[in-house]
Amino acid sequence: MSTTTPAPSVQGLEPEVRLGLYSSMVLVRTFEEAILREYHADKGPGFDIGKGLVPGEMHLAAGEEPVSAGVCAHLTANDAVTATHRPHHFAIAHGMALRPMAAEIFGRTSGLGRGRGGHMHLFDPDTHFSCSGIIAEGYPPALGMAFAFTRRGSDAIAVAVTGEGAANQGAFHESLNLAALWNLPVVFVVEDNDWGISVPRSASTSIPNNADRAAAYGIPGHRVEGNDVDDVHEVAGRAVARARAGEGPSLIEVHTVRMWGHFEGDAQGYRPDLAEVGDRDPIPAYEDRLRSAGVLDDEQIARIRADATERVEDAITFAKGSPEPDPAEAGMYVFAEEAQS
Repeated sequence: MSTTTPAPSVQGLEPEVRLGLYSSMVLVRTFEEAILREYHADKGPGFDIGKGLVPGEMHLAAGEEPVSAGVCAHLTANDAVTATHRPHHFAIAHGMALRPMAAEIFGRTSGLGRGRGGHMHLFDPDTHFSCSGIIAEGYPPALGMAFAFTRRGSDAIAVAVTGEGAANQGAFHESLNLAALWNLPVVFVVEDNDWGISVPRSASTSIPNNADRAAAYGIPGHRVEGNDVDDVHEVAGRAVARARAGEGPSLIEVHTVRMWGHFEGDAQGYRPDLAEVGDRDPIPAYEDRLRSAGVLDDEQIARIRADATERVEDAITFAKGSPEPDPAEAGMYVFAEEAQS
């Protein structure tokens, strides 16, 4: 059986570590609030998803910042992360540069994929980061990277992130099985935000705790309750250390919260908890705890928020000022091009 970590339970984290966790969450939220602003600025009248500076769907992760901050605090740029269609929090927490990330979201040529991937298909070789709009797609590639790290004799690891709905996909189970069989350095992370799009977990999954599924593959499973970043940090630290030491994979499930819609424009009529969801915001809750612990004060909060705003607005300005792809070049980077003699 898996173990469950209630919140709050962690004592003794260094103040610098906790400030780093808080700063990471604030930067993510600041970035997503800016994307939210730009996304909705010109979608009307009538909310046309194809209009505006940021066309297409948009999936934001407000409320899920403790997962990315707690996990990525243990990673280096040599470690790989594969994320979901809701990827910004993990991309930022793992160190992705904000300018090319924002430019990719805006569909500009200075973006990570030259504006061709958009927000669900961020790919960054510098931080070994990738994501996909396909459910559970990131789990198998994480195995490949972990296998490559092992063959190279590196202590780098892979982190594979998905939502609780994807734990019913074949790729999820196949990946856990193979990672356990080959003793690969992978940390599997499940973000349980209670909703698979509009379907509650209780209507789609036969057990209430996906971390229990780890036992079927002979690996440790841990569920973190309370959406608490200190607890995520503690559990993730053990799993990452285990992977680096060559002791194999682990599965972590975090009970988090999706504060906004599955996608922007989602009316969320299926949610009975909308009136209370704001009270579950993890950032002011953590801020209050750090104040009480004497780790954070008004001056530090203002400085951290101002720094986040400056960095984010710089990235947004860069993205808006970058050129759009030339339609005549739509076929480029799709097929290999022969070198001209």
